[in-house]
Amino acid sequence: MEIKLEYTRKRSEFGRPCTFSDVPGEVTVDIPPDPDLAEDFIPQDPVDVALQHGPVMAVHEVNTERVQVTSQGVNHVEGGWPKHIDPRNSDMTTRFREEVEREESYVRAILHLGTLMEHCIRQNNAIAIYNEYFEDEEEEEQEETPSAKTISVLRDPNLVKRMATHLSWHPDACKELAVAYCSLDFQDKRRDMSFDSYIWDLENPYKPELTLMLSSPAVTLEYNPKDWHHVLGGCYNGQIVYWDTRKGGLTVEVTPVELSHRDPVYGATWLPSRTGTECFSASTDGQVLWWDIRKLSQPSDRLVLDITREEQLKNALGAISLDFSLSMPTKFLVGTEQGSVINCNRDAKTPPEKIANVFSGHIGAVYAVARNPFFPKIFLSVGDRTARIWSEEILNASSIMETKSHIPYLLDGCWSPVKPAVFFTARSDGTLDIWDFLFHQKNPSLSLKVSNEPLFSLCPQDNGRIIGCGTKLGTITLLEISSGLCTLRKNEKSLTSTMFEREVRREKTLQDKQRELQVREQLLAQAKREEEEDTQEVFEQACTDFFSIIKTERQRRGQEE
Repeated sequence: MEIKLEYTRKRSEFGRPCTFSDVPGEVTVDIPPDPDLAEDFIPQDPVDVALQHGPVMAVHEVNTERVQVTSQGVNHVEGGWPKHIDPRNSDMTTRFREEVEREESYVRAILHLGTLMEHCIRQNNAIAIYNEYFEDEEEEEQEETPSAKTISVLRDPNLVKRMATHLSWHPDACKELAVAYCSLDFQDKRRDMSFDSYIWDLENPYKPELTLMLSSPAVTLEYNPKDWHHVLGGCYNGQIVYWDTRKGGLTVEVTPVELSHRDPVYGATWLPSRTGTECFSASTDGQVLWWDIRKLSQPSDRLVLDITREEQLKNALGAISLDFSLSMPTKFLVGTEQGSVINCNRDAKTPPEKIANVFSGHIGAVYAVARNPFFPKIFLSVGDRTARIWSEEILNASSIMETKSHIPYLLDGCWSPVKPAVFFTARSDGTLDIWDFLFHQKNPSLSLKVSNEPLFSLCPQDNGRIIGCGTKLGTITLLEISSGLCTLRKNEKSLTSTMFEREVRREKTLQDKQRELQVREQLLAQAKREEEEDTQEVFEQACTDFFSIIKTERQRRGQEE
């Protein structure tokens, strides 16, 4: 049920200015303390809670500073309107307002003219011309030490703790956070384990804003960027569900079990469409299914992740991560359990052609895959103990860049939405690594011990300053990183583009040299085989001649005897 309040106003009142007056302060509510309620008082420590933003309490703003126009100029008087002007007389107030606006426009014109004159004078000054002429040049800023601080912690309210498998920020100013809670341990049958997931309001970190009730735990949750009230979920039993937060925590519709995935849904993403109701999902059963939430009775399309292009489900690779970028609306990336990344194209004519390229480099499951928000052809993959950066321009080759091999496993990773060369990785020892490949490629710019438990999920806000980290026990830690890691510097995008292009050229050069070596080895092997064949023919001919000579000699001796 939607609660609406309509504001109506007479047409004759359109455009009428607001009238303000001085009103003395008054006490509207006075509740004296009740000693009987002292026993129910619960002390809270600490009482100061750091928030990243506060609620907007006012709809409009107005300046009530009194401005009085006299023959000597403009005088600012505290209070309201000048005493000789009746606020109820519309003609006088209109004339007074026009005089003030005309006076202010004159002052602004004089100030602007003075700025231009000062600029011209400074430009003609031969001594200080280089100090003032290049205004676009930024002053060199002192490098800030990379740092991060915890601003809030969200804990699973259940006694039986579960993993925070996926995070999704609310598209409207990131004021809410949807968290999917699920235990991915094989055959985890602990008693009293809840199947619910939650939506948290950052202003109230002690209690969930909304409980998303399910019959099977949600592995992934995703807000609809077009309709903020719709939340998409992928369940552990393979079903796809969605909620309308205006209607509460009950699911609006669920896909049938017989037409859903057969394994847990590790990726579910909304698609850009006119209706804003289309989405697709990927699972470890080797299928990618497309859906429309207006009709979840059956999938609208299906793709089998068989890299042999035979569409055999028994040969399909299990999808454990999924990425879709609006910059490439027809393509998407799938990370598999077998260590390869599949680049798919939905607009292909036949299903085998939808699997465009396969990138192999990890020796374990690819837990995260993400396109660079500034350079869509560059993407990041996180698996086993390394994070790798790939380019779609290089096929059947290794990654163009990669991190060092860590001792703990890497379980998640993502790009910074504001800096093209910065990305985050989560380790199984509870450490968050922030990499800036533009400055450091061997070691992370910042390593922060977030928890003693493994970090399973990462999700930064659109401004890149706040990042959420989910742990194995369902604790969400919100970190605020320093401005140096979330502020785009001058020429940083062009420098990053140059770095990626240089690495792509280097990899292409190595690939060409590798091909030359392979061709050379093939030629040498062929020449060696031909030489061996020639040697064998000479040996056989020599043997034939030898035995023919012996035979002839025996015949001659036999005739003599």
